Amino acid sequence: MKPVWRVADVRAAEAGLMATLPAGTLMYRAAAGLARRCALLLADRGGVYGARVLLLVGTGDNGGDALYAGQRLARRGAAVSALLLTPGRAHAPGLAALRAAGGRLVDRPPAVVDLVLDGIVGIGGAGGLREAAERLAGELPGLRGRDGGRAAVVAVDVPSGVAVDTGHVPPAVAGRPTAIRADVTVAFGALKPALVVGPAAALAGQVELVDIGLGPWLRGTPALRVTERSDVVDWWPELGPAAEKYTRGVVGLATGSATYPGAAVLSVGGALAGPTGLVRYAGGARADVLLHHPSVIASGRVADAGRVQAWVCGSGLGAGEEAAAELRAVLAAPVPVVLDADALTLLVDGSMADRLRRRDAPIVVTPHDREFARLCGEEPGADRAAAALRLAAWMNAVVLLKGDRTIVATPDGRAYVNPTGTPALATGGTGDVLAGLLGSLLAAGLAPERAAAAAAYLHGLAGREAARSGPVTASDVAAALRPVVAGLPHGRPGSG
Repeated sequence: MKPVWRVADVRAAEAGLMATLPAGTLMYRAAAGLARRCALLLADRGGVYGARVLLLVGTGDNGGDALYAGQRLARRGAAVSALLLTPGRAHAPGLAALRAAGGRLVDRPPAVVDLVLDGIVGIGGAGGLREAAERLAGELPGLRGRDGGRAAVVAVDVPSGVAVDTGHVPPAVAGRPTAIRADVTVAFGALKPALVVGPAAALAGQVELVDIGLGPWLRGTPALRVTERSDVVDWWPELGPAAEKYTRGVVGLATGSATYPGAAVLSVGGALAGPTGLVRYAGGARADVLLHHPSVIASGRVADAGRVQAWVCGSGLGAGEEAAAELRAVLAAPVPVVLDADALTLLVDGSMADRLRRRDAPIVVTPHDREFARLCGEEPGADRAAAALRLAAWMNAVVLLKGDRTIVATPDGRAYVNPTGTPALATGGTGDVLAGLLGSLLAAGLAPERAAAAAAYLHGLAGREAARSGPVTASDVAAALRPVVAGLPHGRPGSG
């Protein structure tokens, strides 16, 4: 997993490292990595020589990084212009270096710009963009290069205007959330939360991490960890020659109803794409489930389902007394449970609180923002990771807070973020598929936070795969899960 660090941790690491280096070394390293990435972008647009580069320069070290990177590009023949947002307060040595290399100062963007370096605000920024920066953010999409294409935008460490520790985009002077939208962000030494979570993550574009020697100085606990494919591969249960359906795990699903049979079909489809060897269904959509998934063992209620190693409950279950009785039966089982959709609604009035407190086996809850608000009485707000962690501690459960960058939070204060999310998943029923897959991973023996992180990762990949064929439905996502899982080195079929 990739660690993600808060500003205070990065600042402390920088201070420790700089104390061992000659003055300016860290900035030179950052600028070298930044200029190298800019040169790669310009190579696809006619090369560095003759390229038109615009530096947007703020008052801090972020602006200094941009100026030194501009110096390097100017030495390679680029025509580099610097627009100082606060003249007289720019990084003086960097500005002198740029001028010595042939760079010039401008008070407005030139007519032709191939590449923009956003060095307005770095990790020390607070609050929204000021008026001049907000105006520039609106102008950037209209800039055109020598080839007539839109100017590429490269953010220095983070896009200007984002709240670095939360991924929130605060309102600018005009009252609207505004930040620079980058095609590439070159991060120095460490990933920051705004690059991986919240609305800011979508503004960062492709994130490239430049090693400036910070690693040994980053101490303590990361704010977040980003799930990687290698993690999912490592966690996926490997099948041996003695494997059979019961040793692989059995997952039960108390989902769907006569009113919402599709939720049952979709959640079972998600479970069948997972690593377990057997799926049991309990509920009012038995006929529909067996029609679509004849390998499933189906019964009418949880009490008649037989033994399982994990339960999934809630998707399309309904909110009446019959549904509440099924949820109580699931919570009474001494196995891990996934609570989704209607099961979360049934928790809101507090009538299940004693049953939740009495449980020793793990619970994973999977709210979207509106369900989170019903559980907590407020929206997740600007800091989604912190909100998920609060709910996890309060419920003593692993929380999978759905979103474009889904967050998994544990009761003991760990948080993970999923990088594979896609807007294609914003359609009815995809959460049912996710719940089924998550339950299968739990039944196969994965720790709840790993099961949640792996399920979100694969679900996102399935959404992307399904989107290749056009508008996405939940059935498309369920179908795409199987080839996605097959692409894992350990995603091999076992014995029946």
